[in-house]
Amino acid sequence: MTTGFYTHADCTLHEMGADHPECPQRLAAIEDRLIAAQIAPWLERHDDAPPASLEDVERAHSALYVADLKKRGDFEQGHEWIDADTMMNPHTWQAALRAAGAAISATDAVIDGHLHNAFCSIRPPGHHATRDQAMGFCFLGNVAIAARHALDVRGLDRVAIVDFDVHHGNGTEDIFRGDERVLMVSFFQHPFYPYSGAEREQPNMVNVPVPAYTKGDGVRHIVTEQWLPRLRTFAPQMLFISAGFDAHREDDMGQMGLVEADYAWITRQLVDFAEAQCEGRIVSCLEGGYNLSALGRSVAEHVRVLAGLD
Repeated sequence: MTTGFYTHADCTLHEMGADHPECPQRLAAIEDRLIAAQIAPWLERHDDAPPASLEDVERAHSALYVADLKKRGDFEQGHEWIDADTMMNPHTWQAALRAAGAAISATDAVIDGHLHNAFCSIRPPGHHATRDQAMGFCFLGNVAIAARHALDVRGLDRVAIVDFDVHHGNGTEDIFRGDERVLMVSFFQHPFYPYSGAEREQPNMVNVPVPAYTKGDGVRHIVTEQWLPRLRTFAPQMLFISAGFDAHREDDMGQMGLVEADYAWITRQLVDFAEAQCEGRIVSCLEGGYNLSALGRSVAEHVRVLAGLD
């Protein structure tokens, strides 16, 4: 079992101010923990992720939005505010292209059989970026762009997206709402930012809102009783994971109660499903997770299971 690890130095150049929780140190915390846990030597590293092309990006986002975002990112210093908690610096546009490009490259490597699965240690995150709006620290929908690449370029018929971030992946849902080729399954704290996902469910969405302080036993029940039955019925040819780790009990960006063992358990269920259903094909992309210690520990357990080291 070969697990790829995709990243790029450009992803550390995007920053939104000294006190912003979505900071470059997130990627360093992951690297440090993978080394300390002796997982790093088992991964096939790809530190040179190419940028996504505009054609790649426009499979998930409107051309008008992409052109506007590119134009807004063309400045030499300071920050450009996008919304109340999201801003660009002069490196954001390139970082966003590298993040999406990492997800695409991982997708190609997994589909071609060069890798069994892959984890993309990338930022900015993506699952709040709608078809025509940046928000919630997100500019381009990395998982959505990669999933569209798998469908529209690589010719897969069905893919599934799993989102276990503490926040609802409203951007991913906006891009794929009603697309019969895609099943999205998620849980998320509710009511909570972005205050979506609990309305009338679309046929290709399995949104499971949970109250604050939900712990691992509640989430495991959702995975067993709601996610896996729908995934088995849908029979995807590949899994994409929006891997947010801010549902950890130590992360003050949310109020859920997961621990590292819960992320390992969730990952094991997804790996077992993928082995049985879709040749083990999984591409996982970093979303949230803002307590640096908890993030590093949780990603390490997630990647440990992907790599078959558990």
